[in-house]
Amino acid sequence: MDLTKRLEKLYASAVYDALRAMGHDNCVLPHGIASLNPGQKLAGEIFTIDGHFEVGQDDYDTLLSWATVLSKAPSGKVLVCQPNTYEVALMGELSSEVLKKKGVRGYIVDGAARDVSFIRENQFPTFCRFNTPKDIVGRWKAKSMGEPIDIGGVTIASGDYVLADIDGVVVIPRLMAEEAVRATETKARTETDMRAALMEGMDPVDAFKKFGVF
Repeated sequence: MDLTKRLEKLYASAVYDALRAMGHDNCVLPHGIASLNPGQKLAGEIFTIDGHFEVGQDDYDTLLSWATVLSKAPSGKVLVCQPNTYEVALMGELSSEVLKKKGVRGYIVDGAARDVSFIRENQFPTFCRFNTPKDIVGRWKAKSMGEPIDIGGVTIASGDYVLADIDGVVVIPRLMAEEAVRATETKARTETDMRAALMEGMDPVDAFKKFGVF
């Protein structure tokens, strides 16, 4: 089973615990970034987008830039965008339809989305900070794709992995991904055994001493 499928079976808090134990605590994106559909989960390999906001750009050029982002977005990846602005929305109805049809797994942005009711309807996993009706026309262009970005002090590179759910968004560096997933799977099995023992009446202190988790 590949890492993406294994990640889908886990949850963000447990992955964070594994990364923290591995000495990589700086892996959680700002808490304001959340799913438009609470309860929806998003996991997979990352492909990054970096943007530039500036009022007064050419309308055609800004729309062409966004169309190029949609065109180059790779199937099977999770797009993670640092738009460098909180002024305009960086995801909308038509864009979500296009990306879903291309097989993009989902979208995470350190910024806004719009057409939210439509995105919820088509079930395209989208995690963002807030919503706004303001669009990018004449104001935003992509400056790079596939290059490292920073969100809330977390450096994110294409090829890293991400797990996002109702608890938050955890970024897993590519070189740590296999070990982190394996450690999380092991902990999940231990927690299952501990839960069963607690439900059978084991004292919490005794359970902690036996299983070493809580």
